[in-house]
Amino acid sequence: MNVSVVLFTSDLRVHDHPPLRAALDEAAETVPLFVRDDRIDAAGFATPNRSAFLADCLTVLGEALRDRGGRLVVRSGDVVDEVCAVVDATGAGSVHVAGGVSGYAQGREERLRSALAERDCALHVHDAVVTAVAPGAVTPTGNDHFAVFTPYFRRWAQQGKRKPLAAPRVVRVPDSVDSEAVPSRADVPDVSPGVPAGGEAEARSRLTAWLRSGVAGYADGHDDLPGDRTSRLSPHLHFGALSPVEAVHRASKKDNAGAEAFVRQLCWRDFHHQVLAARPAAARADYRDRRDHWRGEDEAADDIAAWKEGRTGFPVIDAAMRQLAHEGWMHNRGRLLVASFLTKTLYVDWRVGARHFLRHLVDGDIANNQLNWQWVAGTGNDTRPNRVLNPVLQGRRHDPDGAYVRHWVPELKGLEGAAAHEPWKLPADERAGYDYPEPLLELSAGLARFQRARDRS
Repeated sequence: MNVSVVLFTSDLRVHDHPPLRAALDEAAETVPLFVRDDRIDAAGFATPNRSAFLADCLTVLGEALRDRGGRLVVRSGDVVDEVCAVVDATGAGSVHVAGGVSGYAQGREERLRSALAERDCALHVHDAVVTAVAPGAVTPTGNDHFAVFTPYFRRWAQQGKRKPLAAPRVVRVPDSVDSEAVPSRADVPDVSPGVPAGGEAEARSRLTAWLRSGVAGYADGHDDLPGDRTSRLSPHLHFGALSPVEAVHRASKKDNAGAEAFVRQLCWRDFHHQVLAARPAAARADYRDRRDHWRGEDEAADDIAAWKEGRTGFPVIDAAMRQLAHEGWMHNRGRLLVASFLTKTLYVDWRVGARHFLRHLVDGDIANNQLNWQWVAGTGNDTRPNRVLNPVLQGRRHDPDGAYVRHWVPELKGLEGAAAHEPWKLPADERAGYDYPEPLLELSAGLARFQRARDRS
C-alpha cells in the first residue's frame, strides 16, 4: 500500500499511538490528519478554553511530526467529507482512527465506514487509545456494561493491558496534500486567564514530575482543597496529549498507596467511558430515572446566576466556582460540592450544571462530565443516590484553615481560620464590613425541599 491516513481526534500525541503506528507500518506514506469538525462547533463544544488548549496540542503535535520528517494536515468542515477528500487525492487504501464512546463518535465511525467502503478504502478503529481498557472489554454476566464501579474496578485491574508504544522515528507525508495553518492560541478570544499550556511535551513533563514527587501523597491528600495535591492531568488526558495506557503503566510501577489511588482514579475515567459507550443517551438523559421534578432555568434563574457567578453566600461553593471561571479547571472535591449544592440543595436540573461546566472546563469530557454530574445528582451510578454534601462541613474538613476560600473569595480575606466558612455568624456590625452576600437559603430548607421532592416521586 502506498498511502494510509491516520485521523487524529482525542489522541493528539505521537507516543503510544496505535493508529499512527499501524498506519505507518502498512504504507510507504501516511497522512496525519486533524479535522476541525464543524458539527462540534455547531454543537457549542468548541468553547474558548478548550479551543485554546486544542490549539496548543495541535501546535505541539505538528512540531513532533516535523521533527520526524512529517507534518500535520489540518482541514475544516465535515469530518467525513474531509477524510474522503484526502483519500480521493492520495488514493489511500486505509484510514486509522481511535475508537470513541459518545453517540457522536459512534455515528462518525458508521458514516466513515460507509463512505470509505464506496472508495474501496478500509476503516480501522483502534481500541484502548483514549482509555486504558476498551469499553466492552470487561462486562458482567448478562449485561453490556458495569453499572457499579467497585466490581468494574476489580475486573479492570485484572484485565491485561497492552504495553505502551514508542513514538515513531520517521513519518513520511505525501507532498501533494494541502493543509490549513495550524490554529494558534493567540487567535482564540475570551480564554480564561488561568488556562494552562497544552500539548504532549507539557503532558509528559507533568506526568514525570507528578510520579517523581507528587503521587506518593495522593492517597491522603487528594481532597485537600488548598494543598491541591492532584495531578492536574485531566485536560491532557481529555485531548489525548497523554496516553492513559502509559499513565497506568508508569504509575503501576510505583509501590505506594498514592500511586494505587491514582490508578483507581484512572479506572474511574474508563468506567464512565464504558457506561457512555453502552448508553450514549446518558449524555443528556437520566441514566436512572428517579422521576425528579427539577427546578428549571426559568424557575430558578436567580439561584442559578448566583451559583454560576460564585455569589451563593456559601464560601467554599463560591471559591470553587470562581476557580472554574479563572482556570477552566476545578479541584475534584470542589466539583462534588458545587454539583451537590446545585442539584440537592437548590434542586436544579443537573443538566444546567453540566452545561455550565462544559462551557468552561478545559477537560470538559462528555463521559466524565455528564456521568459525574449524574452521580452527584442521584440519577447516575452512585449506589447512595440520596447523599447530600453539606458545604459548611465539607469546607471545614477539606479547607480547615479557610486558605482555599480566602484565595478565591478575597472579600473574606480578613476572616481567620475556619470562620471563613461561616461569615453569616459574624456580629451584624462586622458582617457589614464584608462585601459578600448572605446565603441563598438555609441549608436545612434546601435539604428538606430535596427530600420532599424525592418522597413525592
